[in-house]
Amino acid sequence: MSTSTTSTRAPYQDASLPIPDRVADLLSRMTVAEKVGQMLQLDARDDLADHVLRRNVGSILHTSPDRILAAGELTLQTRLRIPLLVGEDCIHGHSFWPGATIYPTQLGMAASWDASLVEKVARATAVEVAATGIHWTFSPVLCIARDLRWGRVNETFGEDPHLIGELASAMVRGYQGDGLDDPTAILATAKHFAGYSETQGGRDASEADISRRKLRSWFLPPFERVAREGCRTFMLGYQSTDGVPITVNDWLLSDVLRGEWGYTGTLITDWDNVGRMVWEQHVQPDYAHAAAAAVKAGNDMVMNTPGFFEGALEAVARGMLASEDFDTAVGRILTLKFELGLFEDPRMPQDGLEAVVGQAAHADLNLEVARRSLVLLENDGTLPLSPAPHGGSPSPEHTGRVAVVGPLADDAQEQLGDWAGGSGQAGWLDGQPREMITTVLDGMRDVAPWEVVHARGADILTLEPDPAGATWPDGQPRPPVVRPVPADATQIAEAVAAARDADAVIAVVGDARGLYGEGRSTATLELIGGQIALLDALVETGTPVIVVLMASKPLVLPASVQRAAAVIWAANPGMQGGRAIAELITGAIEPSGRLPISFARHAGQQPTYYNQIRGQHGDRYADLSQAPAWAFGQGLSYTTVAYADLTLASTALGADDVISASVTLTNTGARPATETVQVYVRDEVTSVSWAVRELKTYRQVTVQPGESVQVPLELPVSACTIVDAVGNRVVEAGDFTLLVGPSSREEDLLAAEFTVL
Repeated sequence: MSTSTTSTRAPYQDASLPIPDRVADLLSRMTVAEKVGQMLQLDARDDLADHVLRRNVGSILHTSPDRILAAGELTLQTRLRIPLLVGEDCIHGHSFWPGATIYPTQLGMAASWDASLVEKVARATAVEVAATGIHWTFSPVLCIARDLRWGRVNETFGEDPHLIGELASAMVRGYQGDGLDDPTAILATAKHFAGYSETQGGRDASEADISRRKLRSWFLPPFERVAREGCRTFMLGYQSTDGVPITVNDWLLSDVLRGEWGYTGTLITDWDNVGRMVWEQHVQPDYAHAAAAAVKAGNDMVMNTPGFFEGALEAVARGMLASEDFDTAVGRILTLKFELGLFEDPRMPQDGLEAVVGQAAHADLNLEVARRSLVLLENDGTLPLSPAPHGGSPSPEHTGRVAVVGPLADDAQEQLGDWAGGSGQAGWLDGQPREMITTVLDGMRDVAPWEVVHARGADILTLEPDPAGATWPDGQPRPPVVRPVPADATQIAEAVAAARDADAVIAVVGDARGLYGEGRSTATLELIGGQIALLDALVETGTPVIVVLMASKPLVLPASVQRAAAVIWAANPGMQGGRAIAELITGAIEPSGRLPISFARHAGQQPTYYNQIRGQHGDRYADLSQAPAWAFGQGLSYTTVAYADLTLASTALGADDVISASVTLTNTGARPATETVQVYVRDEVTSVSWAVRELKTYRQVTVQPGESVQVPLELPVSACTIVDAVGNRVVEAGDFTLLVGPSSREEDLLAAEFTVL
């Protein structure tokens, strides 16, 4: 059998042949070492030549522009010249490419409740990513946010499985486009499969103490949806469940994902999952055993476990694996490369990138997403500061001077949040270009027709090395330790002076890098540093205070904020966030965001998600209500919309029928509203304990001032399911209640009863 690829074209190099034939031919030519290498994805910041030439890696990640080119040249020196799959954490934009468009975080995008908008973001991101020679994004995150202390809440779409499924599905469609042969398509990754966010004490990657029934009830449905809809890759979580690491969880990977759902896509571990079984979880004695277990469990690509290469070869030598045991995984990886057309065109960075990356059209989309991501939580009538006709320019009639204060009011890089230029995961990039970012201070100076003054007022934190050492046992850096910066009397005095001389104060507070991300969960949810003292002092001035919470997740605000004029949650709103916030405050746009996640009053309330299981003793703690500060689905407009006349076409339905309902919305104010009509269902009596109510569908409707709109609503009865005691998802006959309104709170919902026969 010839192994030459230079003198004669081999069948795998013939683009006219069917892909399965090309894969089979290439597999037949590969040595065991080459097969093992194809299953490896390694960090391009390490020894790139060793990765490609000795280990024969199939993929690299964390690539700087020059390293993509270098890696491409190295592959030409290999025996079979198999192109690399290049992956990156393009989470809310092309995270680590200088000058790329950085959008609001996933949690911020989720506040739009707009799947079509999220799909546009993913499509625009794919265009930028593909142009730079990267083929694979490790996004979207389908984890359900359960404990707000968890450091990765910002990466999720919030707390509700239905909303997560809607938005994640849209993001997958946007990334993958019309098919992998589209040169602007990139591979999407559904992560972290599954149950990763069910943490203990909010600690990242802790044991997920979760039953199979609980997984089926809440955590698996979004993954099942995108699996069936064609998401090409799944990433496995770090954690173990019932003592078994997800990496080798045969029930989850084989019985459910590959078996019940028929998933034929590619599985990739998270960072060093295979190694962690040896040095962290201590469930494998060495890398040979860990590699053998990972291969037998059905993993296809092993992310950043360099020892997998030697371990897998040792496992073959010791008879723990056969050479053909790698063929299924390698075949999947090669199939992706053929489908992407990489053997004919390795898709290296394009010429003229400046016309693609960070293009004006994407900046416009970014501004629209930032606008839709903002949630107005409280307003005593102070906002908008200068009412203006919809789409018009604010008038300075009511306001002469505004003080913009707070540690995040003019911090461009912090505004972007995690997985962005300066967030630390990519050593070649300290931040995104300042001129691409509009902070709140920038936005107010650009938009507001009055004097804008600024004072920082407080600092948040400093970072110190972990006393346990600079690195983990596998050599990866340990996250630094956060030290809150004490309140500074001089800084606060400057902010108070600015506030007293102003007609309104915009106080931009929140969290900062070091308080969120992988391995960066928090024990508390309070504002840290000098921020609480700053807010207390500002409120005491008597000047109306507009609190802008720019935070990776819901935080607990101090009691003084109850006397603030308004509260806006802005998540991490991306490059255009400051302009969007200024437009909201000045009334140039309407607030339309709705919470995808509930806000706690105290960290001790965790968890605070709305769809709690029925059966608790009472509805409060002895010392505090169980009610959240703000609940899933809440958000105000600059007008009021009344809900009335919820009616059902039929109240007796079969399991195959469709619930047809309507509700009337009336805008009783003077400004237009984009209303998110939320539809929940309660199964009144269930064979097993179940949620008090669940979101099942929603519609967004624009209602003009004085207008009444009848909104039709449809929901298949087949969506009104529970998971029974043996783990089957079923619709049980009996009485149900349809609940329709502007939030998940019971007091906000109209009710109509129906029966499933």
